[in-house]
Amino acid sequence: MADPLKTLDQHPLRSRAGAPAQIYDSGLRSYMLGVYNYMASGLLLTGLVALFVASTDSVRALFFAATGAPTGLGWVAVFAPLALVLALSFGINRFSETAVKAMFWSYAALMGVSLATIFLAYTGVSIARTFFVAASAFAALSLWGYTTKRDLSAWGSFLIMGVFGLIIAMLVNKFLKSSVMDMIVSGIGVLLFAGLTAYDTQKIRNIYSEVKGSDFRGKAIVMGALTLYLDFINLFLFLLRFMGERR
Repeated sequence: MADPLKTLDQHPLRSRAGAPAQIYDSGLRSYMLGVYNYMASGLLLTGLVALFVASTDSVRALFFAATGAPTGLGWVAVFAPLALVLALSFGINRFSETAVKAMFWSYAALMGVSLATIFLAYTGVSIARTFFVAASAFAALSLWGYTTKRDLSAWGSFLIMGVFGLIIAMLVNKFLKSSVMDMIVSGIGVLLFAGLTAYDTQKIRNIYSEVKGSDFRGKAIVMGALTLYLDFINLFLFLLRFMGERR
């Protein structure tokens, strides 16, 4: 799993890996507000696209067969977001700020196509309920990550290794089809992305001191938004496995 923030650590402006002391000035607040605004706008776009695809038969048929399996175009929509994340993670210094923003919006829209099936699988009420629970949990965890004086950098390797282990477990369960293992995986997924929300928020905050006043600041805002967007989407999807009511 590519880490959109990893390349920011390697940017020439970043001289050290440790968490620098932050001065909570207007510049930092503006920077973080930009991150959250882009993230929220991306989530809104994803939700609107998902609802449109799910509720429009002719459009849905372009991406999904009657059985719910992706069509050829559907598979493109499924894998294109991964390609965009990899391109941004490893090529951020080669893209202009405008291109980075365009790729972020494209990613959010394509994720909407991929997530359209949740509106077909779960009731609208349970989706809305899970979204508000996920949003509340995310806000609390992100606020803690932003304000805590505790250095969370040591969490990074453990959490990323946990995500890789989670992916392997999910692939294995595709063959086992164990409902018990599915619940265990979902529970671990919630915990991992809860931890990543706090960890990534602190990491984004700390990066500000290295990019403020530079041309890279705009890119850093978008990449931070993408990172938190991914944390929220995964937290929401794993919670939906617990709280969602199937049609």
